Order: sequence, then structure tokens, then C-alpha cells
Amino acid sequence: MARCCRPSGSVIALVAILGGAGVAHFAKPEFFDQVVPKWMPGSARMTTYLSGLVEIASAVLIANPRTRRLGGLVALATFIGVYPANVQAALDGGMKGVKPPFDSAAAAWVRLPLQLPMFWLAWKVARSSPTAA
Repeated sequence: MARCCRPSGSVIALVAILGGAGVAHFAKPEFFDQVVPKWMPGSARMTTYLSGLVEIASAVLIANPRTRRLGGLVALATFIGVYPANVQAALDGGMKGVKPPFDSAAAAWVRLPLQLPMFWLAWKVARSSPTAA
């Protein structure tokens, strides 16, 4: 493969993060159900599955150079869209019903700034990817 066509480390990292998280939404949905705010419409499980599906779709879009920009933008929108749920989990004192340390308020608050690099990574991938020919 020519050097110009190799995916960057940012692309590989984002595909791994999104793909892994998306699969985890289906493998361990009870963990993710706990972060879904009560004010969300529908069931927590449906929200968990939908967000997992969007994460997997984003990973697939990013993995393909022709759809990478769109995938980066979808990933960014997804990260921004789920951030309020993480803020709510912190305000609620953690994710109740999950194993320590994830059930603590401290863990919930620590997660918030750790998500900001994911916003940047998605934006970086979207901005650095050429539009489809």
C-alpha cells in the first residue's frame, strides 16, 4: 500500500474507540443503560442499542477513505450528543447499578474531561480527510 493511502494514527484510534464502544453497547448493554438519563424518551436499552449502532456506523465510515470526513463528523456529533448524558450521570452521583468504580461520583466527574480529546480526534479526522471524489 502506498504511503499516501495508509490510515493515520488518528483514524486507527478513532475506528478502534468507536468500533469497540459500539460493540460493547451490544455485548454489555446493562452498563450503558445506566448512563441514559431518565428524561430521554423511550427505553434506556433502545437508546443504548441506537447509540451503539451509530458508533459502529461511524467507525465503518471513518475506516473508508471515501466516507472518512462524513464519519468524523458523525462521530463528533455523536460525542457531543451523548455528552449531556455523561454530565447528568456526574450530577446524579455516578452510574448507579454498575460495578465500582463506575458507580461513584468521582468516576463520573473524571470521565467528563477525558471525553474532550475524543471531540478533538473526531474533528481532526473530519478536517484532515478529503471530500469524496
